Amino acid sequence: MQIAFTPADNTRLANLCGALDENLRQIETALNVSISRRGELFQVCGDDEHHAVKLLKDFYQRARKPLDIEDIQLALVEVVHAPESVATGDIPVLMTRRVGLHGRTPRQNAYIRQMQEYDITFGIGPAGTGKTYLAVAGAVDALERDLVKRIVLVRPAVEAGERLGFLPGDLVQKVDPYLRPLYDALYDLMGFDKTTRQFEKGAIEIAPLAFMRGRTLNHAFIILDEAQNTTPEQMKVFLTRIGFGSRAVVTGDVTQIDLARGQRCGLIEAREILRDVRGLAFTDFLNEDVVRHPLVARIIEAYDAHSRGLA
Repeated sequence: MQIAFTPADNTRLANLCGALDENLRQIETALNVSISRRGELFQVCGDDEHHAVKLLKDFYQRARKPLDIEDIQLALVEVVHAPESVATGDIPVLMTRRVGLHGRTPRQNAYIRQMQEYDITFGIGPAGTGKTYLAVAGAVDALERDLVKRIVLVRPAVEAGERLGFLPGDLVQKVDPYLRPLYDALYDLMGFDKTTRQFEKGAIEIAPLAFMRGRTLNHAFIILDEAQNTTPEQMKVFLTRIGFGSRAVVTGDVTQIDLARGQRCGLIEAREILRDVRGLAFTDFLNEDVVRHPLVARIIEAYDAHSRGLA
């Protein structure tokens, strides 16, 4: 399939292709196509020529200035997975420092919608599908809209075999390194200074799962991250802490369980027991929902295929 950008604009063409044609290589890798060009004439061959040509046209329109590699990779995800028939008004948007933040795939948009409509939402799937980042975005959105009074971050790191007792500091400081993805998302979505002030005010709280027993969390947005490392007993304790005016999001990847051999996974059991309970929602992400470097989805697929071969 051929496409020609006429009249030729050398600046736009240079920005479109990127240094050493890096932008074209990104499109080739993600869509399994080959792109060759001579001047303003591009030749596209491969599995997904239609989407490749669509992206080239779109990027050319944006190429008045150099294109950001992150924007290119996000656009690659959207053009492949986002249904073209969905109207912009049907896509839920979150109120954060990142204006217009929304899901990049249909399942991500469904996940956001579930966080807004249900009191307890489960996001289960492989790394890179946005489970944790969107959960934090949902929490920031709820706090900004004054739907909740605080954000509570929970993680089952203490008994997952990491031997935290040998790390310096108190318990919160020991758990801090394992909450880094949540911190990074908060800094990105609220800014470092505002996040720090919210911690100081107590509007954002760290609550190690081991200390959740006996608490009732009212008017809070609670995130349980890495839930695949909870036992069934811990999961039950967490889910029964939800108080009035609160919402909870449980995220985890059941392919990366660090529990001791023979110990049951609380996240897997919760999915089986609670699947039909009203007021709860489940989103099962797939490899195609990965929103990272295009190679990440292929790496996950390769590991999955290897695991199936060993089974």
